[in-house]
Amino acid sequence: MNADNSAKPSGPPSGPLSGVRVLDMTAVLMGPYCTQILSDLGADVIKIESPEGDITRQIGPGLRDGNSGLYYTLNRGKRSVLLDLKRDDAKAAVLKMVETCDVFVHSVRAPAMKRLGLTYDTLSAVNPGLVYANLYGFGLGGCYAGQPAYDDVIQGMTGVPHLEAQAAGEPRYLANVMADKVSGLSAAYAIMAALFAHAKTGVGQEVSISMFETMSAFMLTEHMTGAVFSPPISEPVYQRIVTKERKPFKTKDGYVGATIYNNKHWHRFTDIVGQPGLRDDARFQDIPSRLKNVSAYYELLQTFMLQRTTEAWLEALNEAEIPAARINSTADLLTDPHLEQVGFFKTLEHPIDGPLKFPGPPIEFSKTPAEIQSGPPELGEHTASVLSEFGFSEEEISSLGVGEG
Repeated sequence: MNADNSAKPSGPPSGPLSGVRVLDMTAVLMGPYCTQILSDLGADVIKIESPEGDITRQIGPGLRDGNSGLYYTLNRGKRSVLLDLKRDDAKAAVLKMVETCDVFVHSVRAPAMKRLGLTYDTLSAVNPGLVYANLYGFGLGGCYAGQPAYDDVIQGMTGVPHLEAQAAGEPRYLANVMADKVSGLSAAYAIMAALFAHAKTGVGQEVSISMFETMSAFMLTEHMTGAVFSPPISEPVYQRIVTKERKPFKTKDGYVGATIYNNKHWHRFTDIVGQPGLRDDARFQDIPSRLKNVSAYYELLQTFMLQRTTEAWLEALNEAEIPAARINSTADLLTDPHLEQVGFFKTLEHPIDGPLKFPGPPIEFSKTPAEIQSGPPELGEHTASVLSEFGFSEEEISSLGVGEG
């Protein structure tokens, strides 16, 4: 990632997915986050929007109605085509577009897709090589299939508030739409894996990504612990993560985040505080002992942390190569010196709203760089130009009752 902070796509996309055409029928967050990643990687993402537009156009602040910052962040680099899929000719237009697309991705419930006549069976009949991605709340084979699913609901069902209650004293959701984003990331890698399989075999396929299953796998990764065995030898909870004492350490004048975890960290910390004899304490002598006595361990660390300022601790811990950093707000990230030096944020000039600031692609490719392809689209901005690319005449476009934004 270079330090050029402007988003300046030049010519055709250069990312690893350059040449891939994606028809995107997703809305809200999980799906648009997935397709935003695909766009940053070079795919041509064509977003199908209803006359009402994606609901995120109305969520949160924006300079103009229907153009919120949230919508902009999730949908930069895409082209917007307005189609009223209640109309038969609009559905027929989607089928025609699918003929030359590589990927079709949607976040519509299965019965509604069946009513629209846009199922995998229908679309693969016109394009056998198509990668068709279903983004669902729940897998269709289970008893929750078809239930509405939003981030809070999925966090609750996958144990997030329960674990937070153990750590903080009461159930609460994380201050992050984690279930949507983790599921969107999973959808992006699943689609890319299917594209790779298609490149090797020429065969398309249907891919299904469900929030509940995805978050269950995500949450249980570290928490399975002794439940991996049959019969289980412990409850499925990684105790270090949920101990109430695991939180930023209070210093003389603020807080510091530090992870004094392995034996090297622990030995160096005891040197910093002038207490090498603590290494012989049976409760803390190795990782299993420290995990078994994790509350007492964190309490001990906290007593030492109160003896110095945040700046003094950062200097001592960094010098000892113990992971440590100051506690930032999300606002602090906007001016973080490291992010500035690596060119993390990208600025793009919007013809109406002026300069826009986006988190850029957080990954680097030496030969096929990812980049923000263009600004966020107005509702239906590219309807006529995109449909004409797919061979629609002016008369056909006009008959659909839509126009270029």
